Amino acid sequence: MKTDRQGVTGAGVAWMAALALLWGSSFLWIKLALRGFNPVQITFGRLLLGFLVLAPIVMFRGLRFPRDGRTWGHLFMAALVANAIPYFLFGLGEQTVGSNVAGVLNATTPLWTLLLAFLVGVDPNVTATKAVGFAVGFLGVVVIFSPWESAAEIASWGGLACLAASASYGLSYVYMGRYLTGRGISPLVLSASQLGAATVLLALAMPFAGLDAPEWRWDAVGSLLVLGALGTGIAYVLNWA
Repeated sequence: MKTDRQGVTGAGVAWMAALALLWGSSFLWIKLALRGFNPVQITFGRLLLGFLVLAPIVMFRGLRFPRDGRTWGHLFMAALVANAIPYFLFGLGEQTVGSNVAGVLNATTPLWTLLLAFLVGVDPNVTATKAVGFAVGFLGVVVIFSPWESAAEIASWGGLACLAASASYGLSYVYMGRYLTGRGISPLVLSASQLGAATVLLALAMPFAGLDAPEWRWDAVGSLLVLGALGTGIAYVLNWA
């Protein structure tokens, strides 16, 4: 976020608001995209579009993609748990649950991250203050999305798929914190590389679950474009700019 001597600037607030809007609306775009595409197709399209946005920016800035196999091995693992699995599971879950329910379940990601980081020893200093902060943030999301109006959906298979997606996000943060961050690689390069790796993983899955004939509805196509190019591509740029 951009700041000045007095603190947060108006531009910084607008920057973060745009990022929050892009990521927060993802569940709505997934729901609309399901009108024409299945979850595997949505995940593949989202990842490919996001990569096609980020890769030219990386090259334009003169940044280099990783070249060693060890780093790419970690990138593919991160892509699996941070992109391929959760993106697919949210698409699968939203076939039967509302986008508001998916949003609430996604808000459990920090709680999963905190728990997993503690269990694997990445962050053994889990203080009461930190735990309360996460809990208050989660309760705020609950109040906004009002999941009690859809309690049956949360307890459904779709709800469990969304919950598993959030746990996968939490695992990815712990994994990347241990093996990828703080190693001198630009966050934007890591993001683009991760999306590229995830696109490859989904391309391998397409022949098995992604070849159903899509319905080329304008709302589904438009939603997929927004989800991929803006919510998965530009959002990373805003996050790391």
